[in-house]
Amino acid sequence: MCRLAHQHETMAELIDGFSEEQVKQRVIDGKWSAFENMVHLVSYQPVFIDRLAQIAKGNQPFFDRYVAENDPLFYAYLQKSIPDLMHIAGGDRSFIQDYLSQLRPDQLRQKGLHAKFGAMTVTQWADLFLLHEAHHLWTMVQLVSILRVSLPG
Repeated sequence: MCRLAHQHETMAELIDGFSEEQVKQRVIDGKWSAFENMVHLVSYQPVFIDRLAQIAKGNQPFFDRYVAENDPLFYAYLQKSIPDLMHIAGGDRSFIQDYLSQLRPDQLRQKGLHAKFGAMTVTQWADLFLLHEAHHLWTMVQLVSILRVSLPG
């Protein structure tokens, strides 16, 4: 539960000391900026919340792969400031943590079907959620490193 409670806070730590303009800069042609990775993570949280709710209803619901470019919320969040995004991320994360912590063992074993990963329990969905987030955090590490190297001094 510790990763679930705090892993998202890494976003703000990674970009500390950079301006919003710098964070929005695409430092690798054709790849998202650190900011766009951040927006993706924040806009996926409501999708994850919805998926958890559908799994709770039973009957192993099926979910296609999430594609940020098909999500209107992703585009809406691109217009937000970094502090606003962190506030939204924190609120959604608290909801996810509270929701998962109240589930009984049998509820944690309920399954949803993912297009790529197959049938997964709620616990496995939570693990996938955190690993996906960690992947994007690692991407942000790489992107801000490029920014840091390009800065004078």
